[in-house]
Amino acid sequence: MSAVPGSLHTVLGAGPAGTSTALELARRGHRVRLVDRSGSGEPLDGVERFTGDVGTVDGALAAIEGADVVYHCVNVAYHLQVDVMPGIQEAVLGAVARTGARLVVLDTLYPYGETHGEVMTEDTPWRATTAKGRMRAGLDETYLAAHREGRAGVVLGRSADFVGPRVLNSTLGGAVFPAALTGGEVLVLGDIDLGHSYTSILDVARGLAVLGENPTADGRVWHLPTAPARTTREILTLLGDLVGGPLRITAMDGPRAFGPFDETFMNSYAELFYQHTEPQIMDSTAFQREFGVAPTPIPATLSETLEWYRGFLASRAAG
Repeated sequence: MSAVPGSLHTVLGAGPAGTSTALELARRGHRVRLVDRSGSGEPLDGVERFTGDVGTVDGALAAIEGADVVYHCVNVAYHLQVDVMPGIQEAVLGAVARTGARLVVLDTLYPYGETHGEVMTEDTPWRATTAKGRMRAGLDETYLAAHREGRAGVVLGRSADFVGPRVLNSTLGGAVFPAALTGGEVLVLGDIDLGHSYTSILDVARGLAVLGENPTADGRVWHLPTAPARTTREILTLLGDLVGGPLRITAMDGPRAFGPFDETFMNSYAELFYQHTEPQIMDSTAFQREFGVAPTPIPATLSETLEWYRGFLASRAAG
């Protein structure tokens, strides 16, 4: 492990993944800066909030000044990703190339495209045909090329669909847990009897922190620790057991606005709906063997998530 006492770890993006990663890094004893456009939000122990816009090289340089390791957890509105994410990559990659900081990138499964149920490992070919999948694959090729060419030390950590504290905009998020707690209608997508991988947001954070502490991981893609796939119906059954009764489940067979997802989002997401009509099974064995980090069991993740949502709903009710 190469964690240097006093080194600065800078996390770009203060969504659920960035926030969880910042907290995990602070827990591990690192100096941590969390960057987003507002620089505001809930107080986080051991984390310095920083206002910054990483859409330009100058903005990215200001955000990562003094950092030894940079974590790219930035995302943008879904319908803007194809247009905006390449520019953010150019700025962030340009900044770390100039400062010498290592770059840890949070990535998705989109580059694999439709797998027809094939288990996804780091060796699975990239066969994306969607606009977002091709965009993500192109970004990843650029990241890995920058590493090969010696311009920057880069490592990519891929995650399946998020689940966990602070995760609202996920298919196992804001349309599921509040309704499960209140007896409302739980809305899910596609065939819920297919195997589907979900990655705990806390395992995302642990995985990214491990990659940030280990430069020997650089130059490749890793699958972040992810519990063995289950069907979404099995997961919802477990969730029902935790809240004390079966859930009222409605599975939608096509992309349309629901829960936290408006029409603009779902129109943009439609090209990726294949993720709910074929099994989505991700294997993280390589990471687990290399770094000795086991994923959190699904029941424990569901319990942690319910606890967070109870507090979230209570705070909203208190106004």
